Amino acid sequence: MSIIKSIPSEKIINGFRVRTSEYAVVSEPEYKTNGEYAIVVTGVETCKLKLDSLSTDRTKIKAMTKVLIIPDFGSIDDAWDEILMDKGSCVEFVFINKAWYILSSDGLKIG
Repeated sequence: MSIIKSIPSEKIINGFRVRTSEYAVVSEPEYKTNGEYAIVVTGVETCKLKLDSLSTDRTKIKAMTKVLIIPDFGSIDDAWDEILMDKGSCVEFVFINKAWYILSSDGLKIG
């Protein structure tokens, strides 16, 4: 199990300077976002991924396994306490006005 990140960078998120990377490849059973533009979850049976609004205001998550998304604040789209992403799905989340929203989702691919 591992976490692979791109070259470190700094961003201003919610008025705070955050040391982050552009992407992360996560192969751990649990992970908390840290300002990454994109996260690919792979190599584990399931992953619990927590959206952290203090370090992340927008991220895309590509699930190559089952991924349970849990917001740190409020609900997702004012409706869900958590979302289960299935293998092959990709969802973009944004934190706006103290709430997490889905901006785009391609859903499950069947091939």
